[in-house]
Amino acid sequence: MSKDDALREAAERIAAALERLAPSTPSEPDFTTAGAFIWHADACDFAAVERVSRVPLSLLKGIDRTAAILLDNTHRFAAGLPANNALLWGARGMGKSSLVKAAHAEAAERVPSLKLVEIHREEIATLPKCLTHLKAAPYRFIVFCDDLSFDKDDTSYKSLKAVLEGGIEGRPANVLFYATSNRRHLMPREMVENERSTAINPAEATEEKVSLSDRFGLWLGFHNASQDDYLEMVRAYARHFKLRIEDDALVKDALEWATTRGARSGRVAWQYTQDLAGRLGAHLTL
Repeated sequence: MSKDDALREAAERIAAALERLAPSTPSEPDFTTAGAFIWHADACDFAAVERVSRVPLSLLKGIDRTAAILLDNTHRFAAGLPANNALLWGARGMGKSSLVKAAHAEAAERVPSLKLVEIHREEIATLPKCLTHLKAAPYRFIVFCDDLSFDKDDTSYKSLKAVLEGGIEGRPANVLFYATSNRRHLMPREMVENERSTAINPAEATEEKVSLSDRFGLWLGFHNASQDDYLEMVRAYARHFKLRIEDDALVKDALEWATTRGARSGRVAWQYTQDLAGRLGAHLTL
């Protein structure tokens, strides 16, 4: 073997070794496999969700006006019309995330190309990378973040601000962002106060924090359920699942359950329904 042949062979071996060590190019996501996906930033991957955990819109009681607003916004987006990012905020267990999933299901029946993509709160800083894949796909996407909030020293909210409205590129035309939170302004009070005390211009620092919520065109508030609302939720579940129990007994039992929980909400109503169905030997299939 000549010297040139030996050098060529050595170069080929080195090139092959480097190719094996190089990270593989991520494959393009296949959004035909499901109607909903979960974004995993580490793998740069969208995991298909075969069966979304959700309840029908008709079973979400006590939030009729709010549900109508979000559903109308979702239908307009699915139809290619202008629509707003939405922040669903307020009391725990009152159906914020359930409404997002139910609204997507209703709209997707008319427009199957409408996809739901969940992004975890811990990966919100990777939202721009996620949107890079979505904007290139021939579908419309609702990107959903459940229980969105930001703690002290967390700066990932700045990435979200830029994506929602403020960046040069802005939000892709085929993407809408829905988030739920227990906080209307997404920031804890002490975080805002800390920014106020350490900033050169305290008013501007506070305004930067508050302005994140302003990037959502829709603010939909959820409030604690009244006793009547709570009982309406319980009765709706009982009718839907055909649970055999007299109304008087149902009311007494459901109120006792709420008392032990110290709360009345959609979540408490659903938890009571599961307990009741178990005691009655009935199965719950949504």
